[in-house]
Amino acid sequence: MPPKIFIDGHAGTTGLRIRELLELRPDLELLTLDEAHRKEPAARRDALQAADLVVLCLPDDAAREALSWIENPHTRVIDASTAHRVAEDWVYGLPELEPGQRAAVAAATRVSNPGCYSTAALLALRPLVDARLVAADAPLAIHALSGYSGGGRELIERWQDPKRGLLQLAHEAPYSLDRVHKHMPELACYARLASAPQFTPAVGPFRCGLRLQVPLPAGLLAPGTTGKSVWEALDARYQGERFVRVAPLREPLDADEHSFDPQATNGTNRLEIAVAPHPSGHVLLLVRLDNLGKGAAGAALQNLNLMLGLPEEQGLVAW
Repeated sequence: MPPKIFIDGHAGTTGLRIRELLELRPDLELLTLDEAHRKEPAARRDALQAADLVVLCLPDDAAREALSWIENPHTRVIDASTAHRVAEDWVYGLPELEPGQRAAVAAATRVSNPGCYSTAALLALRPLVDARLVAADAPLAIHALSGYSGGGRELIERWQDPKRGLLQLAHEAPYSLDRVHKHMPELACYARLASAPQFTPAVGPFRCGLRLQVPLPAGLLAPGTTGKSVWEALDARYQGERFVRVAPLREPLDADEHSFDPQATNGTNRLEIAVAPHPSGHVLLLVRLDNLGKGAAGAALQNLNLMLGLPEEQGLVAW
């Protein structure tokens, strides 16, 4: 019998994308609740007990509550909320994070799905911290631009409201400038940073897509570090990875207005990293992914496949 999968919160942005992907999978049985019952606690409890694997696509408190309802010791869980991303008894669901992480996900009963911004920043920074090219206590700053779907239904409705005219904006809109972004604790933890970077996220007038930029001033890099050595560390780490690609190094940078389109990876589970050296010795990292793909739903399916002993790429588009 195929494994039974239940998405608690399948009507949300991430849940809908996961459901669309799972509905194409004849190797899995998707348990669903109709509209009249999908919010009823009793119906949800029954589905949670019946599933071999549950994907929680809920706000943090609701995810904690749903988890407390699971009494079946054989039910495994992927939580897409931020509730358990730095919890000691949960495995962080980023298979490419470090050697051994993929095996840890495969063996886990509880996996926390990573955030889109943290996925991009971690896969760019962690190899450099491990190689001691960037110090753990370096005062880093990160800027990111995401499609408005990253904020869920409320932000989607806000940006799509014709009265606001946001889709006609000719610029990005920064947000969360005076708050600690919810992805920062996991970023600091799994990048092995002494403190979270200064993070300036922004939303653009497009639904999906993400570009994250990490400037590495020459003074923050280890002595003798060049753009080439940064590129070599990243390229070596991701050799053989199906969903992570490090772009060829170009010196001087061969780029135009279309080169770093934040929507270029939409509809895929891939993540692309580019290294842009500067004659002054500074280095810029540019990362792109689909915030609902590798940044959310695609990552959940990647983890689901590993946990069920299926090919990691099953049902996912890499290139």
